[in-house]
Amino acid sequence: MKQRFGRVRAVLTVLVAWGVLVGGGVAGGTRATAAGDTLVRSDAVPVAPGVEYGEFRMTVPRGVAHGHLLTVDLADPRVSVDLLYPEAVGARWPVSELAAVRGAVGAVNGDFFHINETQHPGVEATGAPVGPAVAAGRGLKGAVPDGQRFGPVMPPGASTEDVIGVGYDRRARLDRLTLRGAVRTAEGTLPLRGLNQYALPVDGIGAYTARWGLASRVRATCGTDADRAAPCSAETAEVTVSHGRVVALSERPGGGGIAPGSVVLVGREEGARQLRELRIGDPVSVGHRLVGRGPSPLRCAVGGFPIVRDDRPVAGLDTVTAAVRTAAGTGGGGRLLYLMALDGAPGQAGLTVRELADLMAVLGARDAVDLDGGGSSTLVTGDPYDPDGGGITVRNHPSGGVERPVPNAIGVFSLGW
Repeated sequence: MKQRFGRVRAVLTVLVAWGVLVGGGVAGGTRATAAGDTLVRSDAVPVAPGVEYGEFRMTVPRGVAHGHLLTVDLADPRVSVDLLYPEAVGARWPVSELAAVRGAVGAVNGDFFHINETQHPGVEATGAPVGPAVAAGRGLKGAVPDGQRFGPVMPPGASTEDVIGVGYDRRARLDRLTLRGAVRTAEGTLPLRGLNQYALPVDGIGAYTARWGLASRVRATCGTDADRAAPCSAETAEVTVSHGRVVALSERPGGGGIAPGSVVLVGREEGARQLRELRIGDPVSVGHRLVGRGPSPLRCAVGGFPIVRDDRPVAGLDTVTAAVRTAAGTGGGGRLLYLMALDGAPGQAGLTVRELADLMAVLGARDAVDLDGGGSSTLVTGDPYDPDGGGITVRNHPSGGVERPVPNAIGVFSLGW
């Protein structure tokens, strides 16, 4: 990191806050009665204007879960939130590096992602996230089909299009982002079914831009809408469009960087047959946008499935599998954003998804989503004891012992830092 980014501190510190990770209670803690007297919280401390950090311990049947919480006051004009990602959709960096490079004062890991490709030998894992992503008001990618996702089973009614985000109205909310797009040719208009995604719908056409990065596009034509492990399609095509004209044709998806001003179209089944009608030099234009259901466009958004709505856990959440978890929630009419990651140190209890929903509701979230957990769960803040203001503190212990590189994170910024 020091060689590639001069502004990043050479050493990223891991803070063992107040000794609670090695036993004992939470120093200065207050007990929350709303959780049946099972949640003990520390006094929150400011890490920047409008941003506070605290810890808690939650007693569950299998032991005690230790968690880390960032509370973000979006009503403070000095505070903003954006999606952090490693310069490309199909790439992964540790959360601490994502935060340090952008100068964030806090961050938590984001969406589930394409972490492995055991079902299709010889096909590369892309590292790309599952759901839609919006950064600085720009739609980066669409959602893969529900059957192609990674992560725990979603509750009834949830979709890979579900996100948590912050709008231009400076309010956080849960939303659902649907891709709307088209490929316009001299012969007519073709529907666009994907944008920078590791998996495309059957019969679909997907667009890949320079923001996709270097990852292979082969995986986009593997699996089906209902079965991630289904074989790769035998009928595929790829078309490269540069500045409005077809410049290259291929029967198989490729890889490598895509030049600015160019777009690569990948088709499978019927989508492939449609793309094969194009010829070198044909005029082609591609348009796309992510459409939400909220009152204002989202300035940033990350995929995650709902676990709390209107102060209540949603129906059908898993009550069996306990794991290290990450979640994000909203409160105060959208003016408060809660970012939470459990500690993965040995001896710390995990939570089921239902317990996670109960926890987020008690912490103050009116609505909340489950984000990627396990070895991905990481919460960081800027180090208030760093005189240069460039250090990043990893507040929890990632369960793998070291930070896992992830495709994106929710980053918090403060002008007062």
